[in-house]
Amino acid sequence: MYIELLSKLNKSKLEMWKCFLRKSNLEPDESVGQTILLWDDDVLVATGSRDGNLLKCIAVDESRQGEGLTATIITALRKEAFSEGISHLFLYTKPQNISLFSDLFFYPVAQTDKVLLMEDKKDGINKFLEQFPVDNRTGKIGCMVANCNPFTLGHRYLIESASKDCDHLYVFVVSEDKSRFSADDRFEMVRRGTAHLSNVSVLPTGPYLISSATFPTYFLDDREAATQVQCRLDIEIFAKYYAPRFNITTRYVGTEPISPMTNQYNIALKEFLPQHNIALKEIPRLEMSGTPISASQVRALMDSNNTQAVKSLVPDTTYDYLVSKGLM
Repeated sequence: MYIELLSKLNKSKLEMWKCFLRKSNLEPDESVGQTILLWDDDVLVATGSRDGNLLKCIAVDESRQGEGLTATIITALRKEAFSEGISHLFLYTKPQNISLFSDLFFYPVAQTDKVLLMEDKKDGINKFLEQFPVDNRTGKIGCMVANCNPFTLGHRYLIESASKDCDHLYVFVVSEDKSRFSADDRFEMVRRGTAHLSNVSVLPTGPYLISSATFPTYFLDDREAATQVQCRLDIEIFAKYYAPRFNITTRYVGTEPISPMTNQYNIALKEFLPQHNIALKEIPRLEMSGTPISASQVRALMDSNNTQAVKSLVPDTTYDYLVSKGLM
């Protein structure tokens, strides 16, 4: 047997890879960056792929299971990731596969009835959260989770409104770099834009709160239910780790008349957060000329070089930051 590492599959191997995954009831995800093919002569017997720090599309031919080929694939993917400076890996799998991947030194983070998230650092999520002091805060502790791509007057209004409703507010800025503006830039825009609020702390989500950009649906039989599964897992992670760590009792969201996916997520929060004794409060979105202010609107104006219109929709802190960094 021999291993082949490819960053791009040619047409014939791509079709072979797709057929191989579908035999394992996995939907091929062509967004992967690196793919390992394990061959026995000219027969494909196992495969696995990596997208950044996320392992996916791991499958072994049914007739070759029990031969340790999953371990071979995982070892090759780990080695390849380490060569790029990535030492913390995640994978999504079906809950029934927990023993298989536990034997390969992956540890469960959270799961639903359909999906299990694992990482290769034992207790990694708690160690991540322990970096951030909580200062034994009491009273009503709230939080918001936001991407802020970029930080707008609408975001500031939501945060200001939530901060008035609680004793302390944590704002978690999505850490994943899948947006127009980097995680560092988005975090800094939020930090500067909320500096006037003494009861607000701005923190990164880290790699744990899930983004729709990377959530793998390749092993879900019902593709239509993928968003709901994503929401459930995200809520489990938030309720199991983030809320207890920071004593969060209320989560705030803005009403969502624009994005169907975000609206579906808000509906899921309404349904499941109370099961964890966490309240959800919706805040009406800030409007301008009858239209909710949105980051996508700001990005479109930036693309058309309408700087005056951009300036009317973002705080001065955001506008000054974008200009100083040459981002517009």
